[in-house]
Amino acid sequence: MPPVVIGIAGGSGSGKSTVLRRIVESIGPGRIALLDHDAYYRDLKALPFEERARFNFDHPDALETDLMRRHLDELIAGRAIDKPVYDFKRHVRTDRTQRVEPRPVIIIEGILVLAEPLLVERMDIKLFVDAEADVRLMRRIRRDMQERGRSIEAILEQYERTVRPMHIEFVEPAKRRADVIIPRGGHNRVAIEMVLSRIEALLGAAAQAGA
Repeated sequence: MPPVVIGIAGGSGSGKSTVLRRIVESIGPGRIALLDHDAYYRDLKALPFEERARFNFDHPDALETDLMRRHLDELIAGRAIDKPVYDFKRHVRTDRTQRVEPRPVIIIEGILVLAEPLLVERMDIKLFVDAEADVRLMRRIRRDMQERGRSIEAILEQYERTVRPMHIEFVEPAKRRADVIIPRGGHNRVAIEMVLSRIEALLGAAAQAGA
C-alpha cells in the first residue's frame, strides 16, 4: 500500500520540530521515515570557510532538492535510501550517510518544503507551522548558540541579511499551499490532534485498499 506523505513547513524557529516530535510520538517512530530538508544543503567544501559562513542558506538554491525528491520517490516505491548528513558548524556535507527505510508514513520537513512544487505534489497532508517573528528569532538565537556554536552577533547578522528577507520572499507565501496552518506550533494540541486523526484515517484507508 502507498505511504502517507506529510510535509511540515514554517519559518525558522516556528516550532516545526515540536510538531514533528508530537506526530512521531503518537504514530510511532517505527512507522515513520523522515526526510529533513536541512540534510540536503549543497556541499560547500570548495569555498573558504569565510565564504561558507556568509552563504545564503535560506534561498531554495542552497538545497539539493532534486536529490531529496529522488529519495522521496524511492521511499514511496518501497526502497531504502541513504540520506546525506550535514555539518552545520563547518557548512559542509559529511562523508557519512543515514540509512532511511521505507515506512507507512513519510514526513518531509523544512522551512522551504512547501515552496517546492515537486515536493508539494507528492504530499497527502501539507502543514505550515506558524509563530510570531520575535518568537521565531528568540528560538533561532537559542538553537544556533547551543547547537551550532555561533555568536549572537553572527546570528543576528545572518537573520537580517538572509533569514528575514528569504522568509518574506519564499516561506511566508508558501503558507497558501498548506492544508492546515498550525499557530503556536507544538503547543496547539487541538490542531495536532486533528492532524493525527487525518493521518490515521489515511493509513486506515490505505490498509483497506491493500487488503
